Amino acid sequence: MRTANLIANGGAESDPGGTGQPSPVTGWTALEGGAAVVAYGTPGYPTTSGPGPADRGRNFLTGGTSARTRLTQLVTLPGTARIDAGAARFDFVGWLGGYAEQDDGARLSLEFLSAASTPLGVCVLGPVTASDRGATTGLLRRAWSGVVPPGSRTARVLLLLTRDGGTANDGYADSISLVLSTPTAFLGVTAGGS
Repeated sequence: MRTANLIANGGAESDPGGTGQPSPVTGWTALEGGAAVVAYGTPGYPTTSGPGPADRGRNFLTGGTSARTRLTQLVTLPGTARIDAGAARFDFVGWLGGYAEQDDGARLSLEFLSAASTPLGVCVLGPVTASDRGATTGLLRRAWSGVVPPGSRTARVLLLLTRDGGTANDGYADSISLVLSTPTAFLGVTAGGS
């Protein structure tokens, strides 16, 4: 059994794609700075044919014009019995990148929390450097998989976009997802069984 993506608007498709000016992003809370939803193909930004998700939509996120932009969302985790039995796995994925030879970057973290908001586990994706990208404008896939820590009830997702040079914060992010799954053996299903 697999859940749908638990992250709201992880591909920035719920908002109109602009040209880099900060605006609220549906599903995300801004903690610092101001993110921008940008349409692929906007001059000076990633194109639809450059490095990035094969199933990319119309838009992606940038850090706008702030030196640091932080966005977050809190996700309620389903299947607490499976989680507490240590049988829930997670797949956390984000496409992160930046502009040409600049080291503006994106870092994505996932923190599992108990019902009392006690941290139980964390994983961090990125940043993706200009060297990682071969000094090419675009986004690269970063992923982490593992077992959801027993006792987890929510997960806090934090996206940090930073500016290293220039006037725009060219930390980019797209196709952010968190999916939980449970092995069929735990569900009482056997191979070839009915």
